[in-house]
Amino acid sequence: MPNLILTGFSGTGKTAIGRAVANTLAWPFVDTDQEIVQRTGKPIDRVFAEDGEPHFRRLEREVLAEACARDSHVIATGGGAIADQGNRELMLRRGVVVCIRQRLATGEGDGSGPEVRPLLQGPESPSTGSGQALERIRQLKAQRQPYYALAHWTVHTDHLAVEEAAREVVRAFARLRESLLPQDVADDDLAAFVHTSLGSYPVYVGWGLLEGLGQRLGQLGLPPVVYVVSDEEVFRQQGRRLQYALEAQGIAIHVIQIEPGEASKTLANAHLIYQWLAEMKAERGQSVLALGGGVVGDLGGFVASTYLRGMPLVQLPTSLAAMVDASIGGKTAVDFPQGKNLVGTFYQPRMVLADLEALETLPRRELISGWAEAVKHGLILDGELFQTCEANVEGLLSLEPALTARIVRRSAAIKAGVVSQDERETTGYRTLLNYGHTIGHALETVGGYRKYLHGEAVAIGMTGAALISQKMGLLSQADAERQENLLRSLGLPTRCPGERVERLLQVMEWDKKVQDGTLRWVLLEGIGKAVIRSDVPRELVEEVAQQLTRGQGQVSG
Repeated sequence: MPNLILTGFSGTGKTAIGRAVANTLAWPFVDTDQEIVQRTGKPIDRVFAEDGEPHFRRLEREVLAEACARDSHVIATGGGAIADQGNRELMLRRGVVVCIRQRLATGEGDGSGPEVRPLLQGPESPSTGSGQALERIRQLKAQRQPYYALAHWTVHTDHLAVEEAAREVVRAFARLRESLLPQDVADDDLAAFVHTSLGSYPVYVGWGLLEGLGQRLGQLGLPPVVYVVSDEEVFRQQGRRLQYALEAQGIAIHVIQIEPGEASKTLANAHLIYQWLAEMKAERGQSVLALGGGVVGDLGGFVASTYLRGMPLVQLPTSLAAMVDASIGGKTAVDFPQGKNLVGTFYQPRMVLADLEALETLPRRELISGWAEAVKHGLILDGELFQTCEANVEGLLSLEPALTARIVRRSAAIKAGVVSQDERETTGYRTLLNYGHTIGHALETVGGYRKYLHGEAVAIGMTGAALISQKMGLLSQADAERQENLLRSLGLPTRCPGERVERLLQVMEWDKKVQDGTLRWVLLEGIGKAVIRSDVPRELVEEVAQQLTRGQGQVSG
């Protein structure tokens, strides 16, 4: 029997819940932190203080490896264990991984009494309620969330007693252990799981995945009839591979193609697809496959979410921007002349499968545009990802296979982690993903959805957001220049000379991020650290817009 492995942030109750789960299953219980305490003869905070974090992580890897070598054990891991790639792969291979999530204001307690966790300590401990400690907790949660999102299931324990939470964990384990383990646990192409109110779905990223699509659809239990929404250019390049992969598994495939480009993301085209589905007598249980970039994903997803009150949706992103961002998270929409994505739904797919081979057919301009979204994820939440991009520009532009897979998987995991925390933008956390999009969407709109590719507009928008951040005293000039230098080295624009400032400002006022008449801006306090602000003066926005449209050079105060 596979192990049941608990992960989650410090203080969420993994130890207490793990003991209760072990009692229910009558299995042995292992707490990796407690094992380290027994081996060293001193508490975790002293191990950190006297021996250093590298020594602790080495002990943690050893203890986890020994625990996972057994079967039918309940294993509670330390809050940072899953951030180590080797630990992560071992956990996913050797058990069902359940993340314990709790919206705690502090890092205290796990059911066994107050405890100060070493990595949460700053000038003052969390127990003091200091702002520094709470900020440290928020930073650590943001850094680790993409890894927690890889768990096979998440149990939210707010307002649950320990025994109630344990029952939820056991229920998830019973549901997943047979159906999930044979296919997914050891899958090297699995980038993340997205956890939503209606369940979880996998995101796969790898080379040559399209050929195995038929088998994966069968694993999802979907009927052997699919309706493919694609654009003419993508289907010309990828359509035959898709047809062979599905027909080899006895899956009937029907296809409709739209013209490429953002200008096709309209209600008129949605209506045409509705008519086609009706003529084909499509049934509610049959699937819509969106094969293409963000336009196809948004439009196909919008149709799938509304036809017959919802058909199963599978996202097959073929553009880089769609792979790292647009295909993950369930946002679907069509555009209007007044603004982008003004009519849409939240509708999660059953699966996202990104075959990196599709990137080899992209025009260079589209490939470059796509890297803007990966850079964005590094800027808002992962300074290490940003640094990796900085150090490997040529490898990104040449699609070096291992590097490309690494960056796309990491970026997809970040998006999955954010969506899992804030599925419908109710808490504001998902708003962080809109860094650069306030100005970017306005540029796309004033350009008639033809002048700028999405990533190009976002790159200019990120430059504007960095300028605002700098002028408000949030971001250093050095970090602003690092952002702009990376964008420029990738071949992305950072200015929009000739655009009308008045028109840009008008379109921004229609933005979906307007709340109570105030536009919420995503700004930076540093590389990897984004904040949401509603106090940006309109005069400052106008000043920055003028700088962008005049085509001024490097970011400077």
